[in-house]
Amino acid sequence: MFYRPETRLTRCAAWLARLTLWAGPFAGVLQLLLLGLVIFSLSRAGLMAWQWTRVSATGIPGEMLVQGVRADLIMLGYLIVLPVVLAPLLAYQKTLRVWKTLNVVWGTLALIFIIFMELSTPQFIMQFDIRPNRLFIEYLSYPTEVIATLWHGFRIALVLGIVFTVLLGTGIYKLLKAASVNITTWRPLPLLLVWPVLVLLVAVQIRSTLAHRPANPSMFALTGDAMVNSLIINSPWSVLDAYGAMSHEANSSEIYGKYPRDKVLPTVKSAPWLRDLQFTSAELPTLHKQQAVMQRERPLNLVIVLEESLGATFVQSLGGLPVTPELEKLKQDGWWFEQLYATGTRSVRGIEAVVAGYPPTPARSVVKLSLSQQNFYTLAAGLGKQGYHTEFVYGGEAHFDNMRGFFTGNGFQKVVDRRDMNPVFEGSWGASDEDLFNKSLERLKTLHDSGKPFFSLIFSSSNHEPFQFPDGRITLHDKDKQTVNNAVKYADYALGRFIAEAKKQDYWKDTVFLIVADHDNRVYGDSLVPINKFHIPGLILGADVKPKKITTIASQIDLAPTLLSLMGVSSEHPMIGRDLARDSDTPGRALIQFDNYFAWLEGSSATILRPNQAPLLGHYDAASGVLTTGGVPDAALVDKAMSHVVLPSILYREQRYKLPPAPR
Repeated sequence: MFYRPETRLTRCAAWLARLTLWAGPFAGVLQLLLLGLVIFSLSRAGLMAWQWTRVSATGIPGEMLVQGVRADLIMLGYLIVLPVVLAPLLAYQKTLRVWKTLNVVWGTLALIFIIFMELSTPQFIMQFDIRPNRLFIEYLSYPTEVIATLWHGFRIALVLGIVFTVLLGTGIYKLLKAASVNITTWRPLPLLLVWPVLVLLVAVQIRSTLAHRPANPSMFALTGDAMVNSLIINSPWSVLDAYGAMSHEANSSEIYGKYPRDKVLPTVKSAPWLRDLQFTSAELPTLHKQQAVMQRERPLNLVIVLEESLGATFVQSLGGLPVTPELEKLKQDGWWFEQLYATGTRSVRGIEAVVAGYPPTPARSVVKLSLSQQNFYTLAAGLGKQGYHTEFVYGGEAHFDNMRGFFTGNGFQKVVDRRDMNPVFEGSWGASDEDLFNKSLERLKTLHDSGKPFFSLIFSSSNHEPFQFPDGRITLHDKDKQTVNNAVKYADYALGRFIAEAKKQDYWKDTVFLIVADHDNRVYGDSLVPINKFHIPGLILGADVKPKKITTIASQIDLAPTLLSLMGVSSEHPMIGRDLARDSDTPGRALIQFDNYFAWLEGSSATILRPNQAPLLGHYDAASGVLTTGGVPDAALVDKAMSHVVLPSILYREQRYKLPPAPR
């Protein structure tokens, strides 16, 4: 026998009403709690089934479900605070109608929020290999770009998500409204006697522990797989916790525990490439003089091509796919980095590392933080003081990720973006890479003709979901056109054309070019920090740069000091990166920020800092890309990791990452 949906809904409402009958005026609160637990548990079970290979490998699926309920109770505790607090004001016979309406409306909104976040989770995991976190919030600041990307790249998922959210939200409203018949009142005295006890129980529910700190998402990191750990909690809590952490970003590194400030600078300055340098300011503790290795009568120009999402995954000679044939050819012409690592997983993280030489922290990139919007060191700020014209060229809207604001406030004299182009092909993220490079060639010729030295930062975007690019340019790697592999191959094609044309120009012999990725396309893996997905290509060529392989481990923060040295620019700056033009043989290190985990990679040893937990020892096999964890890391390596993650927080908070004022 088949029942109409209304009949099933009525039966469910009657069942829910009977189940919560004893709760009287708090029946609505209990209904929200029960329905929330059901939705969270069903979502978690579905996600675990979807990711069963990685979940089963941990050996704790049962514990994940149990601890998941604990995490859900914490989130639901926050959601029931409002009706619980208002009960002594409204839960009386005279205001019963208002009280019922409040419970139904609030319960519906809370459950729609839960449903929306949980429905958003699979697509987010597919992209970032973790539940929605701070990136979810940051992307909401750019609705035009995000909506275009979702519509062109995830149309079916977007439509289905909205439809299911609306349908389930409507059903939940009808269910709660029908079940609200069970919400009754008590006499004032029993209500006022029970209320403080209930408030205490909710506080205990939210705190979820008798330890001196309340529960937080890091307490549920039970495995060595960050994605699996994120399944234990729920997406609303993950996002709200990230939002709360964003308000304390100046002190962000404190999540790894207290660390003596007096150890930070000595440890950082003990690096072989820093210990013999002359540090020139007590107020600006990392400011020092760098003497260029290449002594030139006239310093060279600089062009940095920041390639969107071009990880080692797509470079055959680095163990990836054969979709960058042009880059493979170009690597014979200059300095090729075999073990270069990105500092993070976002473009702005790559920008702060490459353009400012700034190390990563658990906070947002300084490109987006308030205290770094002016008077913050960048290559543009330093070169501008030496008479360089500096500019940023981007095929999209430069306001995205606050790039325009950060760049114009910190030394970039001109910004060229989509509005300054007449593209032949335009996708969701702006002009194609061919159009971008054509505009860049035009700008470089103009700058060269002006007679002034110049620095141009060019940022590509074609290799960004939904992977739109013009037809007829490449032989597709995948059958379907709009895939990441095809987009990378097109981006490589456009890059090859750009360099080939630049080589014909007069400025080639006077200009150093850096080609480097901002990060990999997708950073995922069954380890706390998927280090292999931070491996990126890097190539320095142009002018008189001779072919060379840089085999030591290097970080994005090493690139700027190296470029200055090759250009023949001796200067004062606060960057702590390594000048590989002076020494490329000494063993190096990489600084890697993945969500709230920070990894210090030195040789095959990885020291992993975890929020509110002890540091963890890891062993990284670069050949296989496998990270194994377990044990306690060496104290000296912990000092290095802690010092390098605490220092940038100090420099940002105290606004000490800058150049000294010009003498009057």
